[in-house]
Amino acid sequence: MKLFKYIFWLLYRIWFYILVALPILLLFPILLVSIAKESWYPYFFRIARLWAKFILVGMGFAYSIKRDEVPDKNKSYMFIANHTSMADIMLMLVAVKNPFVFVGKAELAKIPLFGFFYKRTCILVDRSSPKSRQAVFLRAQRRLKSGLSICIFPEGGVPEEHVMLDSFKDGAFRLAINHQIPIVPIAFADNKKRFSYTFFSGSPGRMRVKIHKFIPTQGLKIEDTKGLNEKSRTIILNQLEAFESK
Repeated sequence: MKLFKYIFWLLYRIWFYILVALPILLLFPILLVSIAKESWYPYFFRIARLWAKFILVGMGFAYSIKRDEVPDKNKSYMFIANHTSMADIMLMLVAVKNPFVFVGKAELAKIPLFGFFYKRTCILVDRSSPKSRQAVFLRAQRRLKSGLSICIFPEGGVPEEHVMLDSFKDGAFRLAINHQIPIVPIAFADNKKRFSYTFFSGSPGRMRVKIHKFIPTQGLKIEDTKGLNEKSRTIILNQLEAFESK
């Protein structure tokens, strides 16, 4: 019986990568055009949302999204969520309709095919380099001024399997305060169970998402960063604990 489980998990992982790659290959010319100019990014974002839905449905993930507040399409936001799965990117794209730019690890740009578009559309950060972290602020500032939003997984990586929610880095909150944009805390309940970074794991099933009321930053200063960080983390942690009890 255990052997069949390992065979399923192996095929399930392969199927995931097929679903990731297939739309990119089929739509490659259109995707290239959509990233030719930075001002055309919203068109790329729409295609990315369809790509994400294709993957989630193809993997058998039945996602449900509950919203305490809906983002204004004419405003910019800082979207944050817990990070446990390779499916987090897809679920974030499906959950949020406002065009946003991911701030993510530079290492992901090495992934064949996916990495080609990732490094041309996302803000890459090498967390071991102070110079790289400074560049993130400058690129994020330019994107925010163009009317886009930003998405960051503030744990700064994927925590160990037994950790429900790691501590948050301050970058997302400094950016939000600098630009006086609201924080949007989002909790992903089931992604670790559905498709974690552990190779032999995962299964079809539900993916619950809760988008919480926005946290305003108007009037906050840089010295308020830690408080904003802790408040945001508490909201997501409490929601994750509530999901666990259901």
